[in-house]
Amino acid sequence: MEPTTTPAQLLERLQWRYATKQFDPARPIAPDAWAALEDALVLAPSSFGLQPWKFLVVEDPALRQQLRTASWNQSQITDASKLVVFLGLRTMTIEDIDRYLQRTSEVRGLPVSTFDGYRKVLVNFVQSGWASKDLLGWNTRQVYIALGQFMTSAAMLGIDTCPMEGIDMAAYDRILGLGDSPFTTVCACTAGHRSAADKYAATPKVRYAKDAVIERR
Repeated sequence: MEPTTTPAQLLERLQWRYATKQFDPARPIAPDAWAALEDALVLAPSSFGLQPWKFLVVEDPALRQQLRTASWNQSQITDASKLVVFLGLRTMTIEDIDRYLQRTSEVRGLPVSTFDGYRKVLVNFVQSGWASKDLLGWNTRQVYIALGQFMTSAAMLGIDTCPMEGIDMAAYDRILGLGDSPFTTVCACTAGHRSAADKYAATPKVRYAKDAVIERR
C-alpha cells in the first residue's frame, strides 16, 4: 500500500502540534474524526500485545468540573471538546494473560491451545522477568505508547491535544470510582481545537539540534 502522507506533510503536522493551553469550547471535534481517534487508541501497540489499559472518555460536564478541580483548575479539562483519562492496570495477572490469548484465539480463528508456548513465555515474564518487580510501572510505559499514538493521530487530523500529568491521580481515581477497579489513573489528555487567544500556538518549539539527540554508530 502506497503511503498517502508525504514526509513533508508529516513534519508540517508535527510542527503544527503543540500542548494546547487554551481550547475553544465552541468548536467540537467532528464525530467521524473522533471515531477515528478512538480507533487509533484501540490500534495502539503494546509490549507482547497485552494492552494493559483502558481509555475513559469523560463526557459528563459535572464530572469534568470535578476533575478540573483535581487538575489544579486547568481550563483544558472543561473547555476542550474531549477529555480522555488514560488508565493502566495496577498489575498483570495470569487471568489478564489468558484473557488476551482468548481474544487472540477469537480474532485469528485458532484454538487457544495454539498459544500454549507463548502463554508460558508471558507467564514467566510477568512472574519473574525484569518487569515483575514493578508491573504498574511497566504497564504505565505501555499506556504512554497509546498516548503518543493518540496525539500524533490527532495532529494528522488537525485536532489539538494537551497531555496532562499535572493532575491529582489519587483524586481522579476517587472521583471516577476506580478504588476497587483493576485500573488506576496514569494521565489525561484533552483534545479539541485551539483558541485564537492561545499565545502558545505561535511560540517556537524549543528542541535540541538533531545531532545532539540522534547518534549514529
